[in-house]
Amino acid sequence: MSPDNAGTADADTVSALPLTVRAVLGAIAGAVVPLSFNPFNMWPLGMFGMALLYLCLQQTTAREAGRIGFAFGLGLFGVGASWIYVSIHDYGNASPFLAGLITLVFVAFMALYNGVQAWAWRRYVSALAPAVSFAASWVLCEVFRAWFLTGFPWLFLGYAHVTSPLSGVAPVFGVYGLSLLVALSGAWLAQLVLAVRSAPTKQRVAALVKTPALWALVAVQLAAFASTHIEWTHAIQREPLRIGLVQGNIPQEVKFRAEAIQDGLDRHVELTAPLWQSDLVVWPETAIPLVMQSEPELMASLTAQANRNNAALITGVFSRSELGLHNSLVAVGNGSGEWHKQKLVPFGEYVPLRNVVENLLQLFDLPLSSLTPGAYEQPLLHVDDLTIAPYICYEVVYPDFARRVGRGADLLLTVSNDTWFGNSLGPPQHLQMAAMRARELGRYMVRATSNGISALIDPQGRVIAQTAQFQAETLQGSVLAFEGTTPFARWGSWPVWLFCLSVIGLNLWRRRSHY
Repeated sequence: MSPDNAGTADADTVSALPLTVRAVLGAIAGAVVPLSFNPFNMWPLGMFGMALLYLCLQQTTAREAGRIGFAFGLGLFGVGASWIYVSIHDYGNASPFLAGLITLVFVAFMALYNGVQAWAWRRYVSALAPAVSFAASWVLCEVFRAWFLTGFPWLFLGYAHVTSPLSGVAPVFGVYGLSLLVALSGAWLAQLVLAVRSAPTKQRVAALVKTPALWALVAVQLAAFASTHIEWTHAIQREPLRIGLVQGNIPQEVKFRAEAIQDGLDRHVELTAPLWQSDLVVWPETAIPLVMQSEPELMASLTAQANRNNAALITGVFSRSELGLHNSLVAVGNGSGEWHKQKLVPFGEYVPLRNVVENLLQLFDLPLSSLTPGAYEQPLLHVDDLTIAPYICYEVVYPDFARRVGRGADLLLTVSNDTWFGNSLGPPQHLQMAAMRARELGRYMVRATSNGISALIDPQGRVIAQTAQFQAETLQGSVLAFEGTTPFARWGSWPVWLFCLSVIGLNLWRRRSHY
């Protein structure tokens, strides 16, 4: 008997509950999963949430499974993406009612992904190895969500494990591999519950020991834990790079006002003064809220200051090219290069389906943006003789994009304007995703943000220094340049994708052969 065929008896209490009750339990399961991420870091809750979802899906029709999956998504995104309301209300000038309505529509749309995943799993692919096919369909749902309409690659199950005992999976299979492990572990935990409940009271321990799901779960967890001791990359033999990060904490509501721009620049210059002994000083995203080509004197002054101190300055700034206006990073002084953001934030930096929604946004007095994405192939930044892979804000949350950009770099760097998140779950979640990129690629990550959380992250994904939020401050430290290639850097997410597609394909083939 395989671990996926264990515990299917009718004795399961959860499957005997009315559909409405199971949908409520599904919503609770979804709401529990965000507690596995930053800032809570109760990582086992991700597995427990998936186990409860799997239990709720037992003995359902496809339509019922879809409803339960949708309820799970409402809980997952209603809690985990609650920062959407803060962005729209506090910084998008929307009324509480309108911000709440837009957030509700967004959460419901995101929940559709989970509803479709649960429906499709029950309808088409739950017959053969149901736990494995459940986990495979979950990962493919995450992959699709990261791509469709430019994607929303947030709240992937694997992010909770950037520093957990299972984190060694990240440099091998990436965050999707960890998501597969979490979903599969949750399904196997649920099968253990089913097996125990289906056995007579006096035989429950024996039934548990005889359940293949138990030994499959133990074997996979031990293998994942053992992988944490493998070091795929190593430090380059050279002096550590001294880093200085500037966190200006300029209020978002005044940052782009013409009368306040100079005050914001003066604050960054003042905070930077004690940092010029660093090899690299980093200002956050749009720290200079001006078009670089229109400010030659300002750029020349910063370049001269960096040169006098034999330092490099990397700063966020707007830049214009033949393609249009970009959200960019530029390196001056002992650094060189310019990077234009490729992954723009929908509705924040560009409007998808602009002809359809532009009039609606204007009607509600919501801000419109029309930035241009950078070219697909761009040279990386350089500081001294080191190559630095840059990510501007949203770019760092795309696993395979970040891998493509950073796999040949010595150091990773991301800047962000997390002011848009306010005092919400957004900033710590964003920090955790940046840490996952460091773990996947085996490189230090330098992170500078407008109002926190700025941080230095080591190749194991551990935050070794960070700033507080909502304070104007600086952060100094040293990082090492690394070389070597992790399996994920070499192959990306393809091994996980192919495994999941194979599982789904086998189920579809088996289903077709029985008709």
